[in-house]
This record gives sequence, C-alpha cells and structure tokens, in this order.
Amino acid sequence: MVKDLSVDLCGVHLKNPVIPASGTFGFGLELSDAFDLNLLGGISLKGTTREARYGNPTPRIAECEGGMINSVGLQNPGIDVLVDEKVPALRRVYGGCVIANISGFSLDEYRECCEKADACKGIDIIEVNISCPNVHNGGMAFGTSADSAAGVTAAVKSVCRKPVFIKLSPNVTDIVSIARACEDAGADGLSLVNTFLGMRIDIARRRPVIANKMGGFSGKAVFPVALRMVYQVAHACRIPVMGCGGVASASDVIEMMMAGATAVQVGAENLRNPYACPEIAEALPHLMEELGINSLKEIIGTV
Repeated sequence: MVKDLSVDLCGVHLKNPVIPASGTFGFGLELSDAFDLNLLGGISLKGTTREARYGNPTPRIAECEGGMINSVGLQNPGIDVLVDEKVPALRRVYGGCVIANISGFSLDEYRECCEKADACKGIDIIEVNISCPNVHNGGMAFGTSADSAAGVTAAVKSVCRKPVFIKLSPNVTDIVSIARACEDAGADGLSLVNTFLGMRIDIARRRPVIANKMGGFSGKAVFPVALRMVYQVAHACRIPVMGCGGVASASDVIEMMMAGATAVQVGAENLRNPYACPEIAEALPHLMEELGINSLKEIIGTV
C-alpha cells in the first residue's frame, strides 16, 4: 500500500499535510525526545512578538465539554531569540517545513518581526496572526476588519520574499470578505481558523474561571464551524488554505482537505495527546486505502 501523502504550499514541499498548530507544540524541540519530528509535514512554531512577553495572569486554562479555553497571552521569548536560537536548534533535528507564527500590536511590529523571520534561513513559511488587538485602534483586533487585515498583509509582504500565510480570526460576521481582502493585498495563503472567543464561570466562587475572563475556545467542538469557514474561503479565494480548528483524527484531515484545505493543522488535540500528530500521519494511508484515495492532492477542494 503506497499512498502519496505529499502536498505543496506555495512551492514548499511537505511529506504529508499534518502540521501542529501554533501555540500547541512549543518550538518543536519540547517533543523531540518523544518521537521523530520528521514524521510531521510541518511545524507551526509558538506565536512570536517583537519583545519577550510573560503572558496573561493565571489561571489561563479552562476545560470545556469537547474542548478548552485558553488565555495564555502570547507568552514567548521574542523574535530575536526565535531566529537566533529556537529555529537553528530545531533545524538540527528536523528537516520538514518550519512555519514562523508572528503576532504584533502595530503595523511596525508586524513588519519588523516578519522581516527578521524572512531573513532566517531555517524558516520556510511566515504565518501572520491577525487576532492581536491593534493598539492604535482602541484594541480592536486587526483580523476583525477587512481594511485592517489588508493593511497588515501589505505591510508584511513589503518586507518578505518567503510565502506569507495570514491566519484569520473566526470571530467575525463575514470571514470571506476578510480573506479576499488579504488575498487582494498580496497574501500567498491563508490559515483558518484561529480560536473562538469563549468563557467559563466558576459557579461556586461566582467569578470567571480564567483571570482574563474570556479566552480562545478550541477543540473538537469547533470542528464543524471551522470546516464550514475553510470551505467558504477555499472556494472564494485562489490562494492555498491551511485548515485548522478541532482537528483530531485522520478522518478530520480528509474532511478539511475535501473542503479545500491543502494542509491541515492540529491544535488542542496535541495538548490532550502529545502523540496526536504522528498518529494521524500514520493513520492517513490506511484511511486513504479504505476510501480509494491514491494521492491526497486529488481530493483538495473536491466537495
């Protein structure tokens, strides 16, 4: 049983479409002793900002039926540590696609961080998280407005030669219009979706479970909504899509690809099961055999 699991993202070859999502896999090395990282098609690294961040106050995590809420707050060591230390260390043990996930609170910060990521030879793709609050616009996230999303895209593309994927927020009324605005501004690809805004209350203590009150809801429960958004965007845009949101099995990967995703990110499931990604990659050929699929490329956007 020889199956072709390989896919291509803007000229970057992946041996399979399975990618741990940013924020759920650290900088890759954390699990390098647990299994061979080269089983993965790609790795999206922990979200990075210009300066080191300690993140939000604790508690930051709340369990939910079918998922979890997190409000970590972009805890990271900063862009210079990423390109000078984290990526070179990862490259010593991993030969697949490395995706830098960049966040920012102003256009200047996005531009500066992406320029440094673009210059780092160990990075293949730059994924831009536009769910951060725009400090120059009252704290509204860049990704909730087509104009703001396009502005970030254009700013980043002005300093990048490597493929730029914009990671879209689902907390909007019309994700297609924002996706098209990013495409028109020069995005090479799109990642969707980021987490949904959620909340839990401790009824005994009569206060929110999370110190920040609200956070990002992810996990199996969001899969049908994420799948719908991937389908809408993939059929409305001409650039490739990385699907994300509630993916927990090889079957979910196939669904995402049939909806139009070229590659698929696995997020919260990594926190429940650190071996989720290699297990999904291992299960894919068997499921392909059952479904009569010889190459994953042939099913992209078939629905």
